[in-house]
Amino acid sequence: MKCPFCGTLDNRVIDSRLSQAGEVTRRRRECEGCRRRYTTYERVEQVLPYVIKKDGRREPFDRMKILAGLRRACEKRPVSAERLEGLVDQIEREMVETGDKEVSSTTVGERIMDALRDLDQVAYVRFASVYRSFKDIHEFMDELSDMLQDPSGGPKKRA
Repeated sequence: MKCPFCGTLDNRVIDSRLSQAGEVTRRRRECEGCRRRYTTYERVEQVLPYVIKKDGRREPFDRMKILAGLRRACEKRPVSAERLEGLVDQIEREMVETGDKEVSSTTVGERIMDALRDLDQVAYVRFASVYRSFKDIHEFMDELSDMLQDPSGGPKKRA
């Protein structure tokens, strides 16, 4: 492991801990060259599917892109960074477990919206307004009406 401060490859592990879910190992390291400490995270590399975009392009599944969208939707909301990370972990795990080599961006987007609806309804509406590209206020109001009419508090599934 290369030291981020001096670039030396010699280091020693001071402490190792598993995450709560046991999927990530956090290691505290000390550089043998400059004696500074830094943290690394290890996770098992999984074969993630390619995402087929609406225009037909294919791109690798990108957890950071999903996390960035969730952060924007949850900005100034009482949702912790840990909850967002956990949500992305869950979505990523679901995509891997399907075993599919390709998945549509619509499938990923709908899964994100399902999770957000359960997490924070305001964040859900923010995400939906961008994801669904409402053409006017009437489409937006229809989404809100669906949300208010559903006894579970979430919108009805679209066909």
